[in-house]
Amino acid sequence: MTIFGLLNINKPSGPTSHDIVARVRRGARIKKVGHAGTLDPMATGVLVLCLGPATRLSEYVMDSPKTYRARVRLGVETDTYDAEGEIVAQSGDPVDQDVARAALDAFRGDIQQVPPMYSAIKQGGKKLYELARAGQEVERPARAVTIHRLDLIVWEPPFADLEIGCSPGTYIRSLAHDWGQALGVGAHLAALERSASGSFTVADAVIWDTLAAAFEAGTWSDHLLPPDLALADAPAVHLSAEDAEHVRHGRLIPAGDQAGDLARGYGPGGQFIAVLERRGASWKPGKVFAV
Repeated sequence: MTIFGLLNINKPSGPTSHDIVARVRRGARIKKVGHAGTLDPMATGVLVLCLGPATRLSEYVMDSPKTYRARVRLGVETDTYDAEGEIVAQSGDPVDQDVARAALDAFRGDIQQVPPMYSAIKQGGKKLYELARAGQEVERPARAVTIHRLDLIVWEPPFADLEIGCSPGTYIRSLAHDWGQALGVGAHLAALERSASGSFTVADAVIWDTLAAAFEAGTWSDHLLPPDLALADAPAVHLSAEDAEHVRHGRLIPAGDQAGDLARGYGPGGQFIAVLERRGASWKPGKVFAV
């Protein structure tokens, strides 16, 4: 039987996203496994893995909005912008809660964000963290990101908890660092949980220890989710046998009055067979799955 689905894992702190992928490959005995959006080793929370043909759907999960809960340590700045880095500056100056909350206004909406040196972004053919480990710091072009929601929810100086809703590609480490700079005391990210990635939430995620035990018991597939959840917000198009055949052969089909730029295409038996892409008044088969 072909494994074709998703796993929503509550990643523990410590292992990298690639570590979790490797463990799932071994546990599920399948080579084709990929993650839909990495988390730093320190971070916890939603890590969506795509198995089998579902690896072709990872971009839709990666492109979805994210929600985080971040604990920020004020008064201490590190080179990595998080708790795993070396301390580069400290300040004992007190910060007023109202001032701290007001300073968040500058980070809401569409903003330009400079990624941290310790990141996997490539510049000049090398990843930034490789340059950083070699003792080099280079200018990084700012990138456009959107902060949909940014709330101060816990104030326990020198720690503060933020709840953040943002576009994909946002660096929460940079947000913590930049907030500290704005307050004049420095700051770094002390802890991070991704509480949602698109429609996948940490409340629905399987705890890693539970999944590891399920691998041992041979029941891990009980946690496998349908692949079409990668496009949960896209409309469903139920195809006739004729249109399903057209889709399987890459031909355009009429879109009718169905709205949206993307849709989930289902065959006559209710099986998910394709991602459909808008082309004027037609649907063009994008990714087609042999099921």
